[in-house]
Amino acid sequence: MSQNKFSGTGVAIVTPFKKDKSIDYPALEKHIEFLIQNGINYLVILGTTGESVTQSDNEKSELTKFIISKVNNRLPLVLGIGGNNTSAIIEKVSKTDLSKIDAVLSVTPYYNKPSQQGLYEHYKSIAEVSPKPVILYNVPGRTGVNMKAETTLRLAHDVKNIIAVKEASGDFTQAMYLVKDKPEDFMIISGEDALTLPLIALGFSGVISVVANAMPKEFSQMVQLALVHNITEAQKLHYKLLEFTEQLFIEGNPAGVKAALSSLGIIENNLRLPLVSVSEKTNHKIGELIKKIKS
Repeated sequence: MSQNKFSGTGVAIVTPFKKDKSIDYPALEKHIEFLIQNGINYLVILGTTGESVTQSDNEKSELTKFIISKVNNRLPLVLGIGGNNTSAIIEKVSKTDLSKIDAVLSVTPYYNKPSQQGLYEHYKSIAEVSPKPVILYNVPGRTGVNMKAETTLRLAHDVKNIIAVKEASGDFTQAMYLVKDKPEDFMIISGEDALTLPLIALGFSGVISVVANAMPKEFSQMVQLALVHNITEAQKLHYKLLEFTEQLFIEGNPAGVKAALSSLGIIENNLRLPLVSVSEKTNHKIGELIKKIKS
């Protein structure tokens, strides 16, 4: 499989909810079309941004089937299957119909803080049973554990089925060692919107983005310009989106991006507890920044 299908801009798609907190499928279809028409490269289903941890197994299954159906082979699809119980993830990967999915994204185990050897064994075990390529996801700010560059690189070299890492450590030294020592066909993907431009300049192959939910055209253009080393033009879009990007995360994700999508008239601004909508002040600021970007 060509890993090039995961270069550029992937979007960790939100899950729209109605006022009663049930999944809003008409809004989801509208959002999918908005993303596809504005040039994104692939979709990530059931990520953190999709509030996957608040969904039942039945909801996750129905949501995945719906997105597969509506995308209808127009874009590659990545499915989030992660957790901190290795055997449960292995079972989930084994039992999930992945025939229409292009790769599995699996976050590092959270809360129980495995050692680097534990992380290695965890991912090796998952990759051995997965019928589809595996993308590692390192996000220490959420999980409490950082997968070091040497562990990621060891997996990249040892396990053929592991094709990429979504790296969201915020550590530029770690990022540079990943690029420097990776196998030629292994991809390093940004997991941080605000750092995507400098990370691509270092050798990253793109991003799995939150911001591109709301600004797919602008963010995708910035990424594509950076990938062809047109840094001057990419910088213009990066700085145009910078304050907007900051505001989306100021009260947590996906609260900020849902406020933005609501302001754009694509979804209603509803989240499931323990997440709540952003404050009126932040909501107003996000709305003003959208007008400024679009003017």
